[in-house]
Amino acid sequence: MPESDPHAVDPADEGRHTPSEDPLWNESHYLDFVSSDGRVAGYVRIGLYPNLGVTWWTTMVVGPDRPLVSSVRYDLPVPASGLALRGDGHSVDGDVVSPLDRMRVHGSAPARTLDGPLAVYRAEQGTPTTLDLDLTWSTDGVPYQYAVTTRYEIPCLVGGTVTIGGEVVAVEGQGQRDHSWGVRDWWAFGWCWFAGRLEDGTRVHGADIRIPGSRLPLGYIQQPYGQVTTVDGLDVTEDEDAEGLPTAARARMEPTGLDLAIEPVAFAPLVLTAADGRISRFPRAMVRFTSTDGRAGTGWIEWNQPQPVSGGQ
Repeated sequence: MPESDPHAVDPADEGRHTPSEDPLWNESHYLDFVSSDGRVAGYVRIGLYPNLGVTWWTTMVVGPDRPLVSSVRYDLPVPASGLALRGDGHSVDGDVVSPLDRMRVHGSAPARTLDGPLAVYRAEQGTPTTLDLDLTWSTDGVPYQYAVTTRYEIPCLVGGTVTIGGEVVAVEGQGQRDHSWGVRDWWAFGWCWFAGRLEDGTRVHGADIRIPGSRLPLGYIQQPYGQVTTVDGLDVTEDEDAEGLPTAARARMEPTGLDLAIEPVAFAPLVLTAADGRISRFPRAMVRFTSTDGRAGTGWIEWNQPQPVSGGQ
């Protein structure tokens, strides 16, 4: 992209940013992956709430034939600088090795193995285990700055290892990473976010922001030869089961007309609770994409689902 492009990313933004005074000001790095064979997938999120004095560590590993491995804490200390998480058995580092080119996450954290996504919603404890990560996200496309908010997205190739208990799982595949900073109120409105890679190398990313009374489309389509098209229309629809887990979805992206069927393969959800008791369910899933022209691919999708407040207030 030319430097005058509003979607060009400043390499300096890979570092930490100065928070505003809002309690919910948040700075996060979000990184996901899907192995090339589709057998293992996962995500890591490091979310700093400096005004609340806590870091959210939300990390999951899944697969179509694997149990759900969850490593989640909402009360780790905020590091003085960088992304070095320490405390209560957690020793994890997020290192930007080369700005806009490579980021590595490595370290160890307590985890638990769960029978499935509903175990998260039911607050089941599962079986204790450990999760060790050594993964590197290498840029495989064009870093993309949102024009309307302080956030950028980077399509990546991902390699390294994930160790669950004593099981070492080699990872070689693709994924997405993003970095955002600003007020993050998970309980204010819903959204659907997704990112993936089709088999010809095309990268797709969309965010359907569902503000009451309006919907804001964001995202891009990146061709394998480097052309980037900004999404100016996005229609995402989904079917849900009784627990609110989407069983199928469809995304239609303009101006290209790309039409994707989206099949959730393995869920790794969260339950997010605000200080005032508000709750949002957050189903996140590894997915398979199939376009109407026959191309297939894999990636991740998420829905933010703020729950009705009891008493209708």
